[in-house]
Amino acid sequence: MSPSCDPSWPADAEVLHDLQRRLGALQPPPWHPGTSAPELAAAAVVHDPDRGERAWAGAVLTRGPHVLAAEVVVGAVRAPYVPTQLSAREGPLLVAALEALGGRPDVLLLAAAGRDHPRHAGLALHVGAVLGVPSAGVTDRPLRAAGPPPGPGRGDASALVLDGAEVARWVRTAPGVRPVVAHAAWRTTGGVAAALVLAATTSVRTPWPLREARRLARQARADG
Repeated sequence: MSPSCDPSWPADAEVLHDLQRRLGALQPPPWHPGTSAPELAAAAVVHDPDRGERAWAGAVLTRGPHVLAAEVVVGAVRAPYVPTQLSAREGPLLVAALEALGGRPDVLLLAAAGRDHPRHAGLALHVGAVLGVPSAGVTDRPLRAAGPPPGPGRGDASALVLDGAEVARWVRTAPGVRPVVAHAAWRTTGGVAAALVLAATTSVRTPWPLREARRLARQARADG
């Protein structure tokens, strides 16, 4: 990353917007999954149901269908909830949870947008840039991008376009269920993001590592 682009978590909206614009303008070398062995993948999600001052970030390190490590970090959020500015609120906790895992993953999967963002640098891209790890995002719907729905079968996908470029893909993870959005983020394309989402999704709609990270965070909150 360019030294002039400081990957921090500014709470000031103007400073954050400027950082997001600079991150979104970067063009790091693309990453593609390997073919010789299963990738190490880390997934993380912040559980903050009350949108209060406290939040729980769950993270898991996986290889194939196995969880190798799991962590939950509890901390205070530093910024209010504002759409397109989740980096300021959730970024530090997500990074803390991922770093607590101990191992270095090949790729990150986050419940957030990436290049589908007004400044082309949503939370999924921002976290990947900070950690220097390729990343992809998963959400229920696009943030700003638009495109036709995918076909009805598992694996059917269609491009979501913003400012003339593909930034994400609709992906049907199972027949008869609503598609999810696979977001291009740090060093990943929409196609790579869609492949990662499908590889991590079996009998249900959403990737199992993200469900496990969310379950851990909710359980930690319930336990006090």
